[in-house]
Formats: sequence, C-alpha cells, structure tokens
Amino acid sequence: MTIDRDQIDAVLHGIIDPNTEQPVTASKGVRNIKINGDTLSLEVVLSYPAKSQYLLIETHIKQALCAIRGLVHLRVGVSHQIRAHVVQRGIQLLPNVRNIIAVASGKGGVGKSTTAANLAIALANEGASVGVLDADIYGPSQPTIFGIVGRPVSGDGKTMIPLEGYGVQVNSIGFLVERDDPIMWRGPMATSALEQLLRQTNWRNLDYLIIDMPPGTGDIQLTLSNRVPLTGAVIVTTPQDIALMDVRKSLKMFEKVGVPILGVIENMSAYICSQCGHAASIFGDSGGKHLCKQYSIPFLGSLPLDLEIREYTDTGYPIMVANPHGRISNLYRDISQQVAIRIAALPRDMSAKFSTIVVQNT
Repeated sequence: MTIDRDQIDAVLHGIIDPNTEQPVTASKGVRNIKINGDTLSLEVVLSYPAKSQYLLIETHIKQALCAIRGLVHLRVGVSHQIRAHVVQRGIQLLPNVRNIIAVASGKGGVGKSTTAANLAIALANEGASVGVLDADIYGPSQPTIFGIVGRPVSGDGKTMIPLEGYGVQVNSIGFLVERDDPIMWRGPMATSALEQLLRQTNWRNLDYLIIDMPPGTGDIQLTLSNRVPLTGAVIVTTPQDIALMDVRKSLKMFEKVGVPILGVIENMSAYICSQCGHAASIFGDSGGKHLCKQYSIPFLGSLPLDLEIREYTDTGYPIMVANPHGRISNLYRDISQQVAIRIAALPRDMSAKFSTIVVQNT
C-alpha cells in the first residue's frame, strides 16, 4: 500500500510543538519528506535550540504519524537552525553574529550579570553557539563569573580572539586591565572602548551574543542602543519598588530606539530558608509581574534569592555548571528557552537575500 502524502501533510499540520504552541510545520519546520514504499523519513528543524528535548519531540511526532495507513518504517530527525532577525532601522548586523540580546537593568545590584551568564550557558547547553560581551566598563564581572584568567590574543593584529568558558565565548575590558585597577574614563572614552570590544572581537559564528549591559540609562547605554544591532532586550529587576522605578526608564529607552522587549526576569523574588523551606518576600511580592501587566510585556519568570547562586558565582562556577539539573538551573533553562522562542517569532533579517546594487558612472 502506498503511503498517502496528503494524509502525511494533514497529520503534520496538526502536530503542535509543545514549546511554541505552534504547528511543527510553521516556518518550514518540516523538511525533506521522503516516501519509499512503506517507509517515511523527514526532518524537523526547530527555530530555537532545544538539544535536551530532541528525543521528546521526536517521540511526540512519531506517535502522531504512526497511525498513517501503510506506514511500516518511520525515521524522524530533529535539529535546530537559528536565523538572524531584524534589528533597529539603519544598523547593519555584525559579521558572524546572528542575534544580539541586551540583558539590562535600570538599577545596579539586581543580579543582572549573574543572570546573563547563566542564560548564556543554558543556551549553549541546548546546542546554540553563544557569546557574552561584558559591557560594564567600570565594573566588569564576567571574567570572575566565568572563572576565566588571561588576555585575548590577536591572530591578525586587528581583531581579538575571545576567551572561552563553559562553551561560551567571552570578552570583557576586565581581561585587558589589572583586576584591582580602577577605570577612570569619561563617557566618550568608555563608549569608544566598548565599541572596539564589540566590533574588534573575532566572534566565531554566534547564534546569540548576550551583552551584559551596565545599569542605568546613561551615555554608554544610549550609545549601545543606538549603534549596536540589537535583536531584543531582556530586563532584570527585583520586586522592589525602587528597582522597578528604574526599570521603567530602561523600558522607555529601548522603546524609543526601536528595540523589542523580549521580557522581564524577576530576580531575588523570594528567600527560601534552607532549614524550614519558608519563602520570605524580602524585596516585595510579584513586582515584576505587575510591571509586565502594566506595560503588556512578557514575564519570563522568577528566580529566588538563593545562597548557592551567590557562592557558585563568586568562585567562577555558575550554578548552570555546578548543578545543571537542579531546580534553579531548570528555571534558567526555561527562561532561556522562552527568550530563544520569542526571538524566533520576530521578523527575520532578509538583507543577505538581496544583491547589493552599485551605481557607477559609465
């Protein structure tokens, strides 16, 4: 009996990706459908990294297809492919970088750098090629968080090769100055140094470059938002009203420069006692959720105030590495997947599809 291709298509259109809640056929997600007698083979290409869920998604698809008449053998391959997406008007993408995510906060001390590092590691663990640029010129922390010691080298005398930690490419002004030396630069000098770090780093084929932004909405932040091709921004806050006041300013800044807000992460949402398990909302309760509801933006999730996060971070061993299957790491993983899925839903950058037109005098 010949397998009915129309029946295959109908079944595939009815299979919903549990992560995106969209049909697996959306955005040409099903490819290379081949029928050979009683054998069906196809490929499912996800638009977000999910290496740990390949088997689950494959099983889900096989269960739906196995009822097709005449089908005896079924082969389903699952992979992912990350595409470049549109950025601010008039700004070109960086070479070898498909998407840039700004991780920002309006206020210092909310755990933004720790969150950025763990999200980067979570994405890398799912099979994405990820980099982190430490944009906090005056207080670089990513070298400590990733436990990286050394200086970037140059292979061509023009660009720096980023250092690497836990599968993530990293660059920071902290690699180029002595650890205890203060950086006493005025705004324009700091901004120039940051642009050089960004554009003169030889990033290697990145799906995502996460920029750990300095806190606030000053000169450096505004310059980055205007000149760097940002796919979207993730805002980190605590539930505290004082932090939320400054977060609103960050939201307005990104809105004015045309950068989509991918969502808000509420950090230090509650302290959970290690002895009795009681949760205490030290910095307030659900402030991030209320903010998202007020501005109609996605709420990505809450992270607790937990001693392990601080201890592992201080020793250069982020919790996504130290305890990758623990409760907190699962929270980081869920949030990183939401970020990747929201990026995948944005309009794609099609500039590479069009030829460059050169006008010459003849």
